[in-house]
Amino acid sequence: MSLSAKELQRYERHLSIPDVGVAGQERLKQSSVLVVGAGGLGSPAAMYIAAAGIGRVGIVDADVVQLSNLQRQILHATPDIGKAKTDSARATLKTINPEVGVETHNLRLTGENARSILEHYDVVVDGSDNFPTRFVISEACSSLGKPHIYGSVFRFEGQVSVFDSQRGPCYRCLHPEQPPDELVPDCAVGGVIGVLPGMVGSIQAAEAIKVCLKVGKGLIGRMLLIDMRDMAFRELELTKNPQCRGCGMQQNRPVQQVPSTVSEDETTSDISVEELKSRHENGDILVVDVRQPHEYKIAKIDSVLIPLQQLPERFQELDKTKEIVTLCHHGFRSAHAAAFLRSQGFQRVRNLAGGIDAWSLRIDQTVPRY
Repeated sequence: MSLSAKELQRYERHLSIPDVGVAGQERLKQSSVLVVGAGGLGSPAAMYIAAAGIGRVGIVDADVVQLSNLQRQILHATPDIGKAKTDSARATLKTINPEVGVETHNLRLTGENARSILEHYDVVVDGSDNFPTRFVISEACSSLGKPHIYGSVFRFEGQVSVFDSQRGPCYRCLHPEQPPDELVPDCAVGGVIGVLPGMVGSIQAAEAIKVCLKVGKGLIGRMLLIDMRDMAFRELELTKNPQCRGCGMQQNRPVQQVPSTVSEDETTSDISVEELKSRHENGDILVVDVRQPHEYKIAKIDSVLIPLQQLPERFQELDKTKEIVTLCHHGFRSAHAAAFLRSQGFQRVRNLAGGIDAWSLRIDQTVPRY
């Protein structure tokens, strides 16, 4: 796949590098990279991957642009608020480099659809922000033999690695089991300094480009740890687990969805935002919000605030005779809160499916999203 005159000019600084040259740039043009998540990590990763001349760039995201995204998600701008992130990402990437093909997948990656999407790309960049998606990506990449460029951020700290089951460990070698949701605060709860995803996502882009070029020493078998507060970098050595359920056995098996840490019986006790609105207006239900105080200040409905980590010490404050609905941002933490209350003898406890975010989307749009 030869380069056009415009491409020769566009990639001039690449062409003068001995390890790249015309042949390397043509290799990039023939390559394809899927970026899962058009958020804080996916933004810089996708932008640098497109700018580098990767021939086909895929973007997976099911969300829309929100004001709170713009502190770190540089694919999007203020006029994009309310747009699908995939549409905003496509427009930005085509502005950066109209020579690349941009494919969008406006959906959530699941165990059911992951393999059919990932199999059409050479490399997968993981810009997701939750454990279930990371496990889905890992198992699909292991099954398909695709390199998995991993990154994560929290507050001032970041991690980057390359998982490749053909040449080293996979993500499940590092995390054999999905940790409980209540032990894994996300950026909405714990926060992240805006520039940090730019640093980590740029390193992810560099690793993806190196994989496509087949040059340099990558982060396979190594985890790069970044402490932005002290601007310190260190490495951990990662080893392959021969008994790993993700890559040590049964290659090319179907990808399985990671099971929830909340039982099926407990998830059937969810209540919809529409039903809550009807019941809450009549004063029939006590809503217990288990988010953090700063989240409560951003968006709330009439409720009692007891952060999840305080619930074991404060649940006695609640009236067991009342019907209780637990609430959080998206419904994950509150599901664990509901399960805990049931274990303490509360007979009528339900979890708000979709959390305050669903309330804002479907009931009251004056409640801010974050």
